[in-house]
Amino acid sequence: MAKADTTTPAYDCIVIGGGHNGLVCATYLAKSGRSVQVLEAADQVGGAAVTREFAPGYRVSACAHLLHLMPRAMIRELGLEAQGLALAQDAMATTALSPTGTHLSVGVDPVATSGLSRADAAAYPPYVARLARLARALRPVLENMPPRLGTDAWSDRLALMRLAWKVRRLGRRDMRELLRIIGMNVFDLLEEHFETPLLKGALGFDAVLGTNFGPRSPGTVLTLLYRLAAHEESSHLAQPLGGMGSLSDALAKAASAAGASIRSGAAVARIIVREDRAQGVVLESGESINAAVVVSSCDPKTTFLGLLGSEHLDAGFVRRVSHLRSRGLAAKLHLALDRIPTFTGVAPAALGGRLLIAPSLEYIEHAYNHAKYGEYSQEPIFEITIPTIHDAALAPPGKHVLSAVVQYAPYSLKAGWEEEREHFTALAIGVIERYAPGLRASISRAELLTPLDIEREFRITGGHWHHVELAFDQFFMVRPLPGAAQYQTPLTGLYLCGAGSHPGGGVMGIAGRNAAERVLKRAA
Repeated sequence: MAKADTTTPAYDCIVIGGGHNGLVCATYLAKSGRSVQVLEAADQVGGAAVTREFAPGYRVSACAHLLHLMPRAMIRELGLEAQGLALAQDAMATTALSPTGTHLSVGVDPVATSGLSRADAAAYPPYVARLARLARALRPVLENMPPRLGTDAWSDRLALMRLAWKVRRLGRRDMRELLRIIGMNVFDLLEEHFETPLLKGALGFDAVLGTNFGPRSPGTVLTLLYRLAAHEESSHLAQPLGGMGSLSDALAKAASAAGASIRSGAAVARIIVREDRAQGVVLESGESINAAVVVSSCDPKTTFLGLLGSEHLDAGFVRRVSHLRSRGLAAKLHLALDRIPTFTGVAPAALGGRLLIAPSLEYIEHAYNHAKYGEYSQEPIFEITIPTIHDAALAPPGKHVLSAVVQYAPYSLKAGWEEEREHFTALAIGVIERYAPGLRASISRAELLTPLDIEREFRITGGHWHHVELAFDQFFMVRPLPGAAQYQTPLTGLYLCGAGSHPGGGVMGIAGRNAAERVLKRAA
């Protein structure tokens, strides 16, 4: 008997992975008239931006838990509000928690920030204004396709000239300041400007969040400017109604409305290579799907070393891929609570915002020190939200959910996570309880996602939400590495669109949009 044909009819484009970048890429490709098939291994789309139940009746944004980097223009272009995206809260304020109960409130308006010394109250608004100007000049670095180096193409030369002109338009004073600080560590920058430990801790926190850095690490001003540049055209800190999964659902509806086909529960086993080009994929089920173009939103190591295979790549390129720094240091803690937590000295209205435990730069640096030796922090730093304050449907009536990013928790824990998971969970809860007395007694269920769990659940090598560390040697026109830095890979017909590509991680969508633009330009 002849073997049944398991080949599915061809598409113009296959997008591997239904995370937010994959869905954005698929939507723009479908809008151009291409036939697009999105293949998601999990049972629901969204990647790390999903809402799921972690205890009976309690739902939480599983990994990413705030929306603040996706450009407003993209939200409008994709019609996400018409597809059901709504915000439970916008323009969330930040409260930097103090062990003494004298907290610092950092609002969207720097003038409204309370709890500062007189000198810092005067210094903070001009500091924010200057960094905003510098970030605005760097905005084109984030939103545009990176130019190639060492080419004679006028498009690449023009892109570099535009960037240089944008920086030059800052004026001599700001241009000099940008060149002076961009390679600095954020500790030294903040020490130059402020004296209030809580303020320095809160600002330093944003420079190291999700990274393998401490505030004294060189390049942390770059990561801070990166975050600020993304803020320039995006919403302020916001919480989608229904959790981050509602954003992914809206993206999926937008992709479908544009004509893309989406399949969940369709894990890709390998990329088909014929005649030295990508020509489709084979699913773990054995089904083959042909396509003229394959776009992967998976991390670079998964794409090149797993789905493609080193036999199709140059040995030097494979070596560089294997050496990409991609091990996460951030864990996620979810608590199902029987009642609303009470944080000493925090007004009830502030509980719906973002709460930080990073009381000083020294505290953050000490927390980071443990990670250098494969140990978790004994005094971690936290980004805490209580999403049920503004979205009660995430928990049973009268109950609440607490969601926190906990740093530093290294992927390669020397003692092993199976042995240390319960200890670290108890330690993290204990630190929060110093600020919220009685918290432990109200917990009905606790879930800790270590970077190892994030790797397993969301198929991200190393459990790093940026896929590849944001650092000077893995940034902009060399991200993730030379030879794959403009979304196009060494294999004809294979492209990247995930967080490992420029401009990096966070729920931004720019990598997906830019990758679609690259595919369409190459096909033109």
